Order: sequence, then structure tokens, then C-alpha cells
Amino acid sequence: MGGAGMSTGMRFELLGPLRALSGDEEVPLGPPKQRAVLAVLLLQEGRPLSYEGLVDAVWGDEPPVHVRNLVQKYVSGVRRAFASVGAGSSAGAPPASSSGSLSGVAGPALTWTGSGYRLSGAAADDLRERRQLVDAALAARDAGQLRHAGELVDRAEALWRGEFAEGLNAPYLAAERLRWREKRLSVLEARIAGEIEIGRSFEYVHELIRLVAAHPLRERPVELLMNALYRTGRSSDALLVFEEARHRIADAMGADPGPALRSLHERMLRQDPQLLATRTPAPAPAA
Repeated sequence: MGGAGMSTGMRFELLGPLRALSGDEEVPLGPPKQRAVLAVLLLQEGRPLSYEGLVDAVWGDEPPVHVRNLVQKYVSGVRRAFASVGAGSSAGAPPASSSGSLSGVAGPALTWTGSGYRLSGAAADDLRERRQLVDAALAARDAGQLRHAGELVDRAEALWRGEFAEGLNAPYLAAERLRWREKRLSVLEARIAGEIEIGRSFEYVHELIRLVAAHPLRERPVELLMNALYRTGRSSDALLVFEEARHRIADAMGADPGPALRSLHERMLRQDPQLLATRTPAPAPAA
């Protein structure tokens, strides 16, 4: 996130229920729709969002009759929440101006520009931190530092406190929730793949069984579970996992498993010795 979106004085979090923190204190953010307005604006990362775009993001195709009044009400409520922090941290500070900026107080500001509502001095800090940790994990993996990559991913995972923007009902946030659920699952799969590569298959068999049960038509967890079972001497169980997945996919979609899963199955049938190969992890960089 660029400088225009960096938080100043307040921390915002979206990896769970929306939360704003001033120091150790949680800032009251008002009713759910007001919180949804703030969450949508946070995700713009400092870019203006038109009135129509905000309405569509928060209410969708069927906004209430008095939606313009509601937008004004919730925008004002967000500004008051910001102003309350400024007033609490700076005795005698002037009140927020009509534009919503905090005069003389470093912090977030919600203003109207010629092209829409713009939230400045604020960012979803946990999203930024997660992105940095995942990028660092990918770099560590590329450098062969698989154990260090796993540690970085675990730190990224620890930032989650629940579902993305949990409890906020808005079309834009619902779509983002699905997108982040997919991103989280992909990162989890990559972490487990790295652990299997360095010989830690046994520890992840049960986790992969749960993952396959939760996502029965997703092929990557099936592939990882087959690998983990095969590497722990359970080749028959690995082949059975493939057959069960093949039947599920055929029943649900009338199709065969994808090429990666079919290729792995064929390699197991011919007992490809490379399937048992492990990588020696490179040492993590010095602290």
C-alpha cells in the first residue's frame, strides 16, 4: 500500500471483524452498515470512490429509498469516530472540520473530492502485514529456505481473527470475503507442500484429511494428501484417496480429475522413485 493509504495514529484490521485501534484501545465504529462503509473505503487504499460506487458496494442493486440520507449519516458517523480519537488524544484540539479531516491531529480523514469519497491516512494494516509476510515467504521458498518460509506463513496466518470483514453484510465485502478465503487456502496449501518437501509428511496427514473433507472438489488438497500418504509408506491409501476423489468429481461435474492429479496417480502406479525424494532446507538468514 502506498503512502497515501498508510495508517497514521490508528490501526485498522479486516482479517476478522473490522477493528480500529488507537494505542491499546478499540475505537467504537458504530452500527454494521456504517462499519461496512468504512471497510469498503479502507479497501480503496486511498483512491476516491464515487457516491454511486459506494452505494453499489454497500447495498447492491436494490438500495433503500432513502439511501442518500443513509450515506450521509454513515459518513458523518465515521468522521465522528475519527474525531473522537483526536479529541481524546489531544486535549483542546479543534473539532473535526466539515470535510472530516482532523485539524492539527495526525490521523485518518474522510473527505469528499470531485470524484468521490476519499479515505486518507488510513489503511488495513493487517492486510499489508500479511502481504509482506507472504511475499517474504515466497522469496524464502525460492531461496530453498523452506522451513523459514513455513515460519513466515505461520506468522501471516496468525493475523487472522475470523472471516474477512466478518459480520458485515455488503455485496462488495461478500465478494472480497470469497477472494480472501481462496487466497488463505492457497497459502495454506503452499505451506503444507513445503513441509512435505522437507520430509514432514506424517505431521500433516490428519490436517489434509480435514482439508479434503472441507473442500471435496478441490484437487490440490487431494494431491497433497496422496503425496503425504505415499511418503509415509501408505501407497494403497494414497491410491484409494485418488479413486474417492475421481468418483466425487465424476458425480458432481461429470468430468475426470485434472492433469496434475492424474499424473500423480500414474507416477504412483509405476512407483516413481522421485516421489520419495526430499529437499534439504537451506538455513534461514541470520536475524
